[in-house]
Amino acid sequence: MSSEHFPKSPKPRVAVVFGGRSSEHAISVVTAGAVLSAIDREKYDVLPIGITPDGRWALTADAPERMAIADRKLPSVEELAESSSEGAVLLPLDPASREVVYSEPGSVPKALGEVDVVFPVLHGPYGEDGTIQGMLELSGVPYVGSGVLASAVGMDKEYMKRVFISYGLPVGPYEVIRPREWERDPAAARKKIVDFAGDHGWPLFIKPARAGSSMGITKVECLEGLDEAVEEARRHDPKILVESLLRGREIECGVLEFEDGPRASVPAEIPSEGGHDFYDFEAKYIDSAAGIVPAPLTEKETARVRELAVRAFDAASCEGLVRADFFLLESGEFVINEINTMPGFTPISMYPRMWQETGLSYPELIDRLIQAALRRPTGLR
Repeated sequence: MSSEHFPKSPKPRVAVVFGGRSSEHAISVVTAGAVLSAIDREKYDVLPIGITPDGRWALTADAPERMAIADRKLPSVEELAESSSEGAVLLPLDPASREVVYSEPGSVPKALGEVDVVFPVLHGPYGEDGTIQGMLELSGVPYVGSGVLASAVGMDKEYMKRVFISYGLPVGPYEVIRPREWERDPAAARKKIVDFAGDHGWPLFIKPARAGSSMGITKVECLEGLDEAVEEARRHDPKILVESLLRGREIECGVLEFEDGPRASVPAEIPSEGGHDFYDFEAKYIDSAAGIVPAPLTEKETARVRELAVRAFDAASCEGLVRADFFLLESGEFVINEINTMPGFTPISMYPRMWQETGLSYPELIDRLIQAALRRPTGLR
């Protein structure tokens, strides 16, 4: 079947892919709105593509103003979709072609033009975990951010910690409860958690092993409420992570890939006050709990956390960008909590704020990420 064709643009075309099937769908939409607002339209053509919660790739309105959280209401791809519920956007799977096609039943497919680079502002599983990255590798289409391995490692907190430990990075105590442990013998799994608490003390944090935006995390003060916390985490991921409370300050640091290698931003601090037990979803995105940028650290502490952030970036073989999260313990030691290979880019997100304080504006940050993706070949070349 033939398709309608549109003339190729003289400017690089950036496909901003957002939404997705994870529980972080709405935050991805908010991130995409901020990115779409910041991309230099004189330098790039933009093609917004939304992925619905059921996995359909849809043409969406290029309407950043409709992608924000308004009156505590979260946006969705369905509200932005311009195509019918049966239409779908198809990315190329042939490395010889970068043409994106829109197809509806009973209609001639429309060629939407070639895509030069994909900006996958997807958070969580089915987007930030190496799945989309693998598809783009097969297609031979350059994309912003880390590749398959680093994306998968950055999503799975268990293996992320294993990689960090192997590279000598400081990691806090943790335990893993695998799906079959809880499903086959919950009493034994519960005892495993209680024994961990006996070694490291209460409270504990029960969290999904492969989720982000603080989704599904519960702070548990004692045995009562443990089962409920486990089930809440398992709603997002059947594999859960158990961590002890690390008493100290929460410090974040951004890493960005430059032509000569990765560099770290000035760090930020997440304040402990604000009516939240920890820096959860509500604090991050609904109540706008603001971090302190730059973090009030000594020169030595600042240099140390920036060094550790870059080391974490390299340890996981990351590319493009990373936000690294740390605890500064009362002893003065930094412990790395996790990295995020596609951190939030909402107007209040810490990653762009840290780089703005370092001297890179939001539009400049987006441009550097796109240019880094265009420079880097896909595959093993």
